[in-house]
Amino acid sequence: MIADLDETLRQLLIADIPIKNGEIAIAFDQPKREWSARLSKPTVNLFLYDTRENYALRKHQFERMHQKQNGRKVTEKRTPLRLELTYMLSTWAAEPQDEHRLMGRVVRALFRYPSLPVDRLHGKLKRQPYRIPAQLAKHDKLTNPAELWSALDNEMRPTVSYIVTLAIDPWEEVTGPAVLNLTMRTHYKEGLTNNSTQIDEVVSFGGVVRDSAENPLHNVEIKHKISHITTVTNQHGQYRFTALPPGSHTFIIQPPSGEPQELTFTLPNEDNNYDVELAL
Repeated sequence: MIADLDETLRQLLIADIPIKNGEIAIAFDQPKREWSARLSKPTVNLFLYDTRENYALRKHQFERMHQKQNGRKVTEKRTPLRLELTYMLSTWAAEPQDEHRLMGRVVRALFRYPSLPVDRLHGKLKRQPYRIPAQLAKHDKLTNPAELWSALDNEMRPTVSYIVTLAIDPWEEVTGPAVLNLTMRTHYKEGLTNNSTQIDEVVSFGGVVRDSAENPLHNVEIKHKISHITTVTNQHGQYRFTALPPGSHTFIIQPPSGEPQELTFTLPNEDNNYDVELAL
């Protein structure tokens, strides 16, 4: 994927500087003394010198990839990591004035794109789940370039940081049963001196409403007969109720057309099944 990013940047600079007939080289090498001594024409160097996770964009959660039509199985995967790749941008030519002109052209080209254009992406970058932000000349990068050039054993020259943030996905998809009901129990003491414990219990549950041909029905209104709490099915026929006490509950189901129907559920039930089939 990083090689695809290199190629994306190469082609973007060739088109936007612009570079014709290979008059300017674009390199991703370490700009060491022996490397620069071999240069025969003006060169733009993008040295990838730092790679780290962007903690501000980290999400500790799963995202649903897809769900089987019967609503009983779901496939989920952890959200991708966001990786910051920091390049050290430098330009090389026989004369300082030529280097500065080339640096100006490169900076103007990269500043045009706060995120890499989708139609310029190469290889696996075309399948990135997010847009790819890019930051040029961020003030808190390359704070001590003299140390970096000393480590590269080369003479110090003007440099600019260029940071691209990619989504890296090392996780596998996980398929399992959908969570259809949740029972919550609350334990508390009855007074400061009473050792007896009171337990309150509520149940949240959901299911899918279908017709006799197993097609999910959306926009079906479901109302609790006593409390009149109401929900409506989504485009997948799914509905959900929260915080109802255990026991027998009767619901009035109103399809988009036809007569309302009554249905009774026991909460929670042993089958963990709250799907509804309507005879329309």
